[in-house]
Amino acid sequence: MFAAFDNFPALLIWLPLIGGLVSFFIKNEKSVRNWALLSSIATFALVMVSLLYTDQKHYILNSVSYVWLPELGSSFSMMLDGMSRILVLLTAVSFPLIFAATSGATYKNAHQFYGLMLLTQCGLMGTFMAVDALAFYFFWELALIPAYFLASMWGGERRTQAAFKFFIYTFAGSLFLLIGILYVYLKTADQSFSVVSFYNVNLTVKEQGWLFWLFFVAFAIKMPIFPFHTWQPDAYEQSATPVTMVLSGVMVKMGLFAVLRWLIPVFPDVIKDVDNWVIGLSVIGMLYASIVALVQDDLKRLVAYSSIAHIGLMAAAVFSLNSIAMEGMMIQMFNHGINIIGMWIVVYLIEQQTGIRKISQLGGLAQQAPALAIMLVIIALANIALPLTNAFVGEFMMFAGLYKFSPWYAAAAGVSIILAAVYTLNMIKNVFYGNLNTVTSSFRDIVLREKLVLAVIVIIIFVIGVYPAPMFDMIRQASDVLLSRFTK
Repeated sequence: MFAAFDNFPALLIWLPLIGGLVSFFIKNEKSVRNWALLSSIATFALVMVSLLYTDQKHYILNSVSYVWLPELGSSFSMMLDGMSRILVLLTAVSFPLIFAATSGATYKNAHQFYGLMLLTQCGLMGTFMAVDALAFYFFWELALIPAYFLASMWGGERRTQAAFKFFIYTFAGSLFLLIGILYVYLKTADQSFSVVSFYNVNLTVKEQGWLFWLFFVAFAIKMPIFPFHTWQPDAYEQSATPVTMVLSGVMVKMGLFAVLRWLIPVFPDVIKDVDNWVIGLSVIGMLYASIVALVQDDLKRLVAYSSIAHIGLMAAAVFSLNSIAMEGMMIQMFNHGINIIGMWIVVYLIEQQTGIRKISQLGGLAQQAPALAIMLVIIALANIALPLTNAFVGEFMMFAGLYKFSPWYAAAAGVSIILAAVYTLNMIKNVFYGNLNTVTSSFRDIVLREKLVLAVIVIIIFVIGVYPAPMFDMIRQASDVLLSRFTK
């Protein structure tokens, strides 16, 4: 079944899978940490090589289909296209950065921690590449299950309660998704789980109406958007910070990606009946999260609510159903992941030294750690889409597309951007400037390894900010194919 290793999708599943399984047998913490980093670098290198073979003549290198469950009409089908490639790239970039940035941390049963992290990466890769609905569901669950154990076994004192809440939400969403997938499968002409069969299924408008909400709730929980977001702040706060980085930087993109791949194209006849509802919820979530972030005294919770607001804008942009918003959202999925991981790394470095996340108990860090302060300012300003940073072009396009849909929605969403600037600049001022205190007076600047990790993020921020064309070349065809479903 899995005999072939001559294409990118197969290797991108096997590398993190084998890396994760091997990790469980490496009991020495330093050795398993190095193994996990090496495995993630190998996956990153493979993704970078795959970017050299994106043209149509190399199609065979970018797709794979194994016989899996032929009696059910399901095959193990994976494809690297424009839509999936940008998130596969994000996943491949994120894990080495996370492992390198947090290599100074120690974990009880480290072999289990790193094994579960790599299995999560495997699940994410499969979710983004699957073009068979049953394979997609399999990897959707494969990503979530190790994430649950990571959140429940390592982290804060209330991690068990937070992880249980995360499990209840995601389990309910997965159940809705499975019911929807099975119903659509039974309605396909050839009794197949293929994405092509799902796109060509003959469903009445009434059927599309209730099926849409089954799929949407599952994906909305994962993003998450209002009012399905309540699991997120607790999970982000209580999880070990590397796990939070994966949840916030990469895993939330599963929901956004699934909307693009499995929701909008399968139920095109009802999208224009529900777009105002979804955009309205997304904008409400943006404003709510931004207002809550304004009063946060905990760094982790501030970044968590900031992430909710950014995801809300991306969800609103998708349902505005125009090319400029769609393309902006696709590139922003990558940029948000890079920026938010950079924010989490800074929070991690502060907490590692001080043991404190309370903004009110910090201050003056720029005097002790000028390199960290410079990196944080750049990443934080990128996170609020300052011009010439990576997030600016995507956010500008999303607002332009949302304005085209409704100036009122764009204006309301714009308020959250103003609030984001307020709470971000306040955080920078209160944590890095002002007077030193007994906690921060002994703070040291970041070491070479930490500087290199943050420097990579800063380089990505400026390179994409100045020259985003390669990213748009990657996703433009995917946007055109999606919108063609509504122009037939």
